[in-house]
Amino acid sequence: MADRKPRDLFTEGHKRKFLVIVDESPEGETALYYAARRALRTGGGLALLFVIEPPEMSHWLGVMDTFRDEQHQKARAVFRLRARKLKTWGFEEIAHEEIIREGPKAEEIVKLIEEDQDFGILVLGASTDPEGPGPLVSSLAAGAKAGTFPIPVTIVPGNLTIEEIKGLA
Repeated sequence: MADRKPRDLFTEGHKRKFLVIVDESPEGETALYYAARRALRTGGGLALLFVIEPPEMSHWLGVMDTFRDEQHQKARAVFRLRARKLKTWGFEEIAHEEIIREGPKAEEIVKLIEEDQDFGILVLGASTDPEGPGPLVSSLAAGAKAGTFPIPVTIVPGNLTIEEIKGLA
């Protein structure tokens, strides 16, 4: 995008942040470990994003309110699980923020990155499923948006072990 403001992550008052999309998947955990290790080694920060995607039948207001409440509770539970993992792995000193957004996942990720100029890298975990790396990896990193994405995207293979990631990150 030609009208995009250049990022200047290393000037005073800025700190590069690694953005990780969190959910309950094993590959999400792998991506989190990689991002936390990179943040620790490079003096960066960490942001965990949970996106609540609207259901197909969003026209029922009462049902939608219940759905949103349940998804916010789920997001907080996932954040607690991931925070415990960070502590177990020894990354408790890394400052991290927890963000909940609502809307189509890819759109919300791009909007968030455009709103916060401190995001420097999006870290995604690729599924080991034989059907493909997952819809988010396919749409953002390998799809039509790949050439115009606002920041670099790191894809962490879901089959890597913690020990293997230690050697890479």
